[in-house]
Amino acid sequence: MKKTLYTLLLAASLLPLGAAAQSITRLNPTNWWVGMKHNTVQVLVYGPQAGTLAYTVNYPGVKLVKTNTVENPNYAFLDLIIAPTAKPGQVALVGKKGAKTVTQNWELKARDNAVKAQGVTQADFIYLAMPDRFANGDPSNDKFADLADPSSDRANPFLRHGGDLQGASQHLDYLKELGVTAVWFTPVIENNQGLTDEGGAKRSAYHGYGFTDHYAVDKRLGGNAAYKAFVQKAHGMGLKVVQDAVYNHIGNNHWFIQDLPMKSWLHQWPTYTNTSYRQQPITDPHAAQIDRKVTLDGWFVPFLPDLNQQNSYVANFLIQHALWTVENFGVDAWRIDTYMYNDQPFMNRCNAALLQEYPKIHIFGESSVTSIVDQAYYVRNKIDFPFKSNQPGGLDFVLENAMLAGLKEVGTPGATGWDNGAQRVYQALAQDAVYQDPTKLVTFIDNHDHNRFLSEVGEDVAKFKMGLTWLLTTRGIPSMYYGTEILMKNFKDPSDAEVRRDFPGGFPGDAQNKFTAAGRTEAENDAFRFVSTLANYRRTHPVLSSGQLMQYLPENGQYVYFRYADAGTVMVASNTTDKPASLPTVRFSERMAGFTKARNVLTGETISDLTTLQLPAKTAVVLELMK
Repeated sequence: MKKTLYTLLLAASLLPLGAAAQSITRLNPTNWWVGMKHNTVQVLVYGPQAGTLAYTVNYPGVKLVKTNTVENPNYAFLDLIIAPTAKPGQVALVGKKGAKTVTQNWELKARDNAVKAQGVTQADFIYLAMPDRFANGDPSNDKFADLADPSSDRANPFLRHGGDLQGASQHLDYLKELGVTAVWFTPVIENNQGLTDEGGAKRSAYHGYGFTDHYAVDKRLGGNAAYKAFVQKAHGMGLKVVQDAVYNHIGNNHWFIQDLPMKSWLHQWPTYTNTSYRQQPITDPHAAQIDRKVTLDGWFVPFLPDLNQQNSYVANFLIQHALWTVENFGVDAWRIDTYMYNDQPFMNRCNAALLQEYPKIHIFGESSVTSIVDQAYYVRNKIDFPFKSNQPGGLDFVLENAMLAGLKEVGTPGATGWDNGAQRVYQALAQDAVYQDPTKLVTFIDNHDHNRFLSEVGEDVAKFKMGLTWLLTTRGIPSMYYGTEILMKNFKDPSDAEVRRDFPGGFPGDAQNKFTAAGRTEAENDAFRFVSTLANYRRTHPVLSSGQLMQYLPENGQYVYFRYADAGTVMVASNTTDKPASLPTVRFSERMAGFTKARNVLTGETISDLTTLQLPAKTAVVLELMK
């Protein structure tokens, strides 16, 4: 992006419109509800010269406290208070200027009794999918001539492929069979973005991270009605839905970027300044202010303008949208993109608003960091930071890094003990004392921005199974990327598209249907059964969803930990060497005392003598201990 983009944006948006007719073409939020705890709403009013009107409201229980005007005369921000006595109905917002009167209705709705904001906990298993690449249930909405990107072509890995919410809805039974309890989609909000030129290729915004209208679900996914229907169907099947939120930036085709409310709506620089993508200046007590500013206020990429959340109007807009989304669609949890790049006092304010309205909702943000200290900074923690985050959870990048690095060392010929993989996992978990509640962290082993897990471990199925065993049995809320269960593979190099391929069988004309056992190979069915067995065991056994964790120092390449509660005890024993091993259990008497036998959760085998366990090479066993 050139320096001139700022100039053009501001010049286009802040020019006076002279004698242009006053009108209202947009209200955000589009509506509100009676009976909300958040009963002070700032309504963004937009239209030609809308900011030059004098507004009144005459509706029982609704009071116009203040009309705010800004640099751009096309905007007004109306501060409304909605009394507990207010009834559902159409609130007339009346604007006058001289003989001109403009009236626009703004709806107050009754709150419904639909299930919403259930939250996710350790009892859940989250499945992350990209709607455009998962399943296409309605080919008629694949492309639209009136959008900035009118194309759809499955033969091109960088363009949209046509997946939608209806398609995903048709495969919820597959997720239930797998043992999934919650579905997380990359953002579904409208991305009316043109193609961008990245690395010499034209790319679409199929990923969803460049919003262009916060109050519209992308019509290529089916629109608002399809999203609401998806959530309702998921809830009816006992599945939860996680919303992917983006506060840090929007797409450069966002409607308010085309007519900017004020210069301070965005982080502005004399010339284009990208974030450094470095987290260290935020927690470093010796950091220079310019390094902090570049990290926080620099733009993520040139085509995603960076929102200034210290601007009160921006902050109100984003907070109200978050509340509106949960109430309107009924989603259960809130994943926040690029969490560390946001203004953190704003994030605390937004988190607090969501939690006040929906006490059970879970919030977990993406802070792609490499150290425990940096990760703890962005969640509720026990460290004496000058700033204290109120975020309940977060994505556990540190544990992901530890598991992947450790698995690469698993089976190294002749290696044992400290340097044989599992020690890295042990060390990451050993530092959990920095968090107020580490069980609220969302654990994962791959995602849409990383290499696929199977490829990371060199397509070694033994390592693949060991990593998934750790993921599904250790502390935290496990999350898995779509297709991992059927051995989808690939690296990001040469492009993200390689790790975002279509799910086979989700699209008309697919030669293979991996949603069915008949369409999968023997190896793929083995992987599917492996995940399903562990996931469904986790779902039905509270010891893995609420039990405490006790781990033992790895010795001789053997890593042992227990999940235990009044409901039972599960032992996980990993042999990270390339040779079968005998594991004496006397060392684990603190947790094994009183147990005389065990059931192997993965094979169903009963072990009648627990004195010494026989562990195959490169294998993790999950044992339900019995008396």
